[in-house]
Amino acid sequence: MQTHVILGAGTLVGLFLGMVLFLEVGHRLRLRMMAKDAEKAIAGLNVVEGALFGLMGLVIAFTFSGAASRFDAKRHLIVEEANNIHTAYLRLDLLPEAARPQLREKFRQYVDARLETYRSLPPVAGAFPQMLTAAELQREIWEQSVAASRGATNPQAAMLLLPSLNAMIDIANTRYMATQLHPPPIIFALLGTLALVCSLLAGFGMAGGRARSWIHIVAFAAILTLTVYVIIDMEYPRIGLIRIDEFDRALMDVRANME
Repeated sequence: MQTHVILGAGTLVGLFLGMVLFLEVGHRLRLRMMAKDAEKAIAGLNVVEGALFGLMGLVIAFTFSGAASRFDAKRHLIVEEANNIHTAYLRLDLLPEAARPQLREKFRQYVDARLETYRSLPPVAGAFPQMLTAAELQREIWEQSVAASRGATNPQAAMLLLPSLNAMIDIANTRYMATQLHPPPIIFALLGTLALVCSLLAGFGMAGGRARSWIHIVAFAAILTLTVYVIIDMEYPRIGLIRIDEFDRALMDVRANME
């Protein structure tokens, strides 16, 4: 996880420095052009600036909205999984008493494996051992529940228990796929490219006077870099400052109620 944090911070620092550099390049380019022909230096500039800055705003709005919706969906899936597991666990009471202790222990092991799966992120490869353990426990819980429900005195045991187990298994797969659902990398590359190009144009436009306004330069680069950071942080909510770890409390509470 520390490697991902370092790489992410390095990328953002690189973006900030790159934007400052492009602002300076734009500034010097405008001064050079003005020295040759002041009128031609600004001809048609407003049209190009308006188009590119508008595209930049559109891409930011698109990526921010998508990241926010996926962030909320991931939080919702955690709560949904906790509810599904808790419901299935309670319905074990419909089975014969002899079958309950072993199945309850399997449930405890399963919740522990599910919690450990997401504590191991990132990377996804680090969570594979716990995912395999959870998948094996799913199979054992299903097989034992099916066998026990056949001998249950309550005819509705299988009708109530097995669908809840199926929902518990399905939500685990849904959560895994949700961790893989991100925009194509080219979208982030486009965002970074537009930030640099807009910095170049901003530096060009700010060179109407020869003195540099470092407050504006730093503020422009910092705000855009912070915006990109927030988008990426929401897109990968187990890496940076915006996290969903606190929602794991729902699963932890379910595990505590199993004791």
